[in-house]
Amino acid sequence: MNSIVCRKEDIVEENNSSGMVKKEGNNVLTSAEVLAGMSHELRTHMNAVVAFSYLLNQNGCSSEERQEFANQILSSCEHIINLFDNFLDSLIIDGGNSKTESGGYSLDNIFDSLLSEFRETLRREKFKNLVLVTESQYSGASLEIICDTRKVAKIIRNLFQNAIQNTRSGYIKVGYYYRDGNITFYILDSGSGFQKSVEFLNTHNISESLRKFNDLYTAINLSLTRKLIDLMNGTIWAEKNGMNGTGIYFSIPAIAVNSANINDKNIPNTMMAI
Repeated sequence: MNSIVCRKEDIVEENNSSGMVKKEGNNVLTSAEVLAGMSHELRTHMNAVVAFSYLLNQNGCSSEERQEFANQILSSCEHIINLFDNFLDSLIIDGGNSKTESGGYSLDNIFDSLLSEFRETLRREKFKNLVLVTESQYSGASLEIICDTRKVAKIIRNLFQNAIQNTRSGYIKVGYYYRDGNITFYILDSGSGFQKSVEFLNTHNISESLRKFNDLYTAINLSLTRKLIDLMNGTIWAEKNGMNGTGIYFSIPAIAVNSANINDKNIPNTMMAI
């Protein structure tokens, strides 16, 4: 099985076709190429918003066309927001201004909330050929854990976005298991983005990797994902899923506790902000 592992402050060699993975610090996102890419992405999607807004106001449009134009506008706006959120969050981490905040939470509640978001996303017309599959390999009552669930939720969202970017049809599978004081989440897809995902997960030179795969959105997405996992002393790795698909796994230390020990005031009701 092809596998690429990235652990904080380690140089890891896996016995696979991808060879040695070298990690050198937290990949700062301030090179001229990255900033030029950000400018290009912004202008491209803002132009799309302007163009589809113009078409939306034309009298000759059918209701189906208007819906399609509205969907395109929404998609471009979400792309811009996600890109800038991840870029700015990554810069905050690079500046040493982020910290881990642990609390006690019901894993089922966190997971169910994320899955509701993902199902809503996949209801859109352009994802009509994608199916969301979920599974849990934890047996027993609802698992209560202590960890930084805001960062965990951000990571899972990023990896889900990575999966739908690379999967036109088939499935995306999201699941987790708890073992020996670590919780491991995984996002598997039937797409074709394995080599690109491996490159951006393990690169120590984003500019160089962008010359191989000209995809700034994925580069920033996976760079931030890796940094968040590093902050929690976790590990992330990628494996091939079937012939062409991608499986991304990440494991972080998490303390399992009884629900009676959970303090309700620790449960956040806001989205993550690093």
